[in-house]
Amino acid sequence: MTAAHEVQGQVRAVQGTLDDLGTPLAEVTFVVVDLETTGGSAADSAITEIGAVKVRGGVELGELGTLVDPGGPIPPFITALTGITTAMVTAAPRMDAVLPAFLEFARGCVLVAHNAPFDIGFLKAACAAQGYAWPAFPVVDTVDLARRVLGKDEVPNCKLGTLARFFRTRTEPTHRALADARATVEVLHGLIERLGSFGVTSLEELRGFAKAPTPEQRRKRHLADDVPSAPGVYLFEDSAGEILYVGKSGDLRSRVRSYFTGSETRWRVREMVGLAERVRTIVCATGLEAEVRELRLIAEHKPRYNRRSKFPERAIWLKLTAEPFPRLSIVRECRDDGARYLGPISSRRQAEEARAALHEAVPLRQCTQRLTVRLIERGRARTCALADLGRCGAPCDGRESPDAYAVHAETARAIMEGDVRPVVAAAQVRIDRLASELRYEEAAAQRDRLAAFVRAAARGQRLTALARLPELVAARPGFDGGWELSVVRYGRLAAAGTVPPRAHPRPYVDALIATAETVFPPAGGAPGGVALGAPPSSGATAEEMECVLRWLDLPGVRLVELDGAWTCPAHGAEGLRAWIDNAYASHDPEARQGRR
Repeated sequence: MTAAHEVQGQVRAVQGTLDDLGTPLAEVTFVVVDLETTGGSAADSAITEIGAVKVRGGVELGELGTLVDPGGPIPPFITALTGITTAMVTAAPRMDAVLPAFLEFARGCVLVAHNAPFDIGFLKAACAAQGYAWPAFPVVDTVDLARRVLGKDEVPNCKLGTLARFFRTRTEPTHRALADARATVEVLHGLIERLGSFGVTSLEELRGFAKAPTPEQRRKRHLADDVPSAPGVYLFEDSAGEILYVGKSGDLRSRVRSYFTGSETRWRVREMVGLAERVRTIVCATGLEAEVRELRLIAEHKPRYNRRSKFPERAIWLKLTAEPFPRLSIVRECRDDGARYLGPISSRRQAEEARAALHEAVPLRQCTQRLTVRLIERGRARTCALADLGRCGAPCDGRESPDAYAVHAETARAIMEGDVRPVVAAAQVRIDRLASELRYEEAAAQRDRLAAFVRAAARGQRLTALARLPELVAARPGFDGGWELSVVRYGRLAAAGTVPPRAHPRPYVDALIATAETVFPPAGGAPGGVALGAPPSSGATAEEMECVLRWLDLPGVRLVELDGAWTCPAHGAEGLRAWIDNAYASHDPEARQGRR
């Protein structure tokens, strides 16, 4: 049956078929699932418990609940949160036995979860690790539904515990998988009752409801009317002129318009759109200029709805102190103080791993006391047990002379300046010994410690090499047949421009160089005074320099002019980048699946 018939040149509407109405919610079989895990990321954490409840038409059809052996110890903070201990999962089935049962239990159903991206992400990672293709489950997220159905005057937030209290569920969420799944079932039923007032009666309407644009989004579509179709940066501002959000795009008009459609489902962004009163744009010559401008604006204004790149000043560095008996210290500021720095490093944990790898190669002192020759001569220096363990030269009690300790400090300085061979050799000896003793977990920990050091050193060497260049001019073929030009001075993007198709590039290059921003040398003046990986004093952050380096690595990029020598140390960490990738890929289930 068709939805319309033609009668004497006119179109007469008729009643549609049942298929046009969608699948009634009372006939949909939902499997509500909840997981407990060892951490927050599917890349480096594992599932410890699965709970699932199958319901249709408000009637429970079955349950599935089991602990899962994650293959390793459960962190103490997870035990404190869930009550699941390592002893409890020791005798539990592994994921390779649990996953097939769950997939069969959920086959042909609609998956429901509270904060679905978290649970579905872990299930997809488990499928990839076990060699299963992820079934095309329809997914419903009760968090998204709650944000659309319930107002702030009804619930302060959309946490499962809050919603369970609001709907007065019989089951209280307890951070155990099956109990939380049962509570989510009752929350789902409560939300479906609310959806009736919105005219939502089918599965198709239910899934589209959370993705439909909000009234605020529809009301503010006019903010994108005057946005140009060009690469650049856009800024959402409120009525007082405060910058709420900064973003970039190769097509500003298309990107900004997407914020006012159903394709934008991030609740924080929807909230931001509700506060925005204008959109300001900055048209850029190239995509690289847009990316760099975005980073600078975020760092300058720190918009409340941006999460990335807001605090570049919080970078972490590994520092070899400038004192009579140097030591390794983890700091948040890179100064021109005569010390040597390694970094920037992504996290404090990675910095601690890199420091431990360097300590394995060089017996530097690990105490924090200010140690001087005079203090040692008077016998007032504090001693520790590391000397007895052979982990420190112990200049504090006179076992090692200042000259002998200076040799260790010079070795550490050479390592941080570019020769990573001593660290790699020391770690390799230890890894081989542990592996020969069948202590594979300890060997893997040593490997990861070494990888953290090599990754930090490689990053620092690349950034330092760029930061030392007074000027670099490069060109990349444009999509229209012309060229994109960039002028980089001491790591900072000083100018960007384009060359039209079939035009001679030289006049455009000369004009761009002449009008480029003046950038002063890094701290220390001479290139030799640049601390390894330190951003130049001109204000180019590590993130900005990495944007430039990624652009320079793109296919087709050509060097036009170069002032200075763009080199990395011959025995530096850059030669070990492939090894780094393999070491870190071993923790990624999707990467492992791709290599099978």
